[in-house]
Amino acid sequence: MILAAQAAQGGGGMSMLLMMVALFAIMYFFMIRPQQKRQKEIQKFQNELTEGTSVVTGGGIYGTVKSIDLAKNTVDVKIARDVVVTVDKGSVFKDMANTPLQK
Repeated sequence: MILAAQAAQGGGGMSMLLMMVALFAIMYFFMIRPQQKRQKEIQKFQNELTEGTSVVTGGGIYGTVKSIDLAKNTVDVKIARDVVVTVDKGSVFKDMANTPLQK
């Protein structure tokens, strides 16, 4: 009788392990992987910045790239007439408001 109870509990441990693996797989495909893809797209955009590109800074300021300093890893962004701010290249993102919708 005791052996039968232990065998039943052993099978439960295996199903628990399978559930944990399945839960991790679901989290990976629905949360982690899409975030990694978005991060790669952002990195690609930042590496391909050119003068005249419409951008938004991490602080929410919209502007246009005036110049890029690769040595300092900074970008000069024109935000108004005669107003240029220097921001870190990693805090510059694509301006979705001025980007045509893709189909």
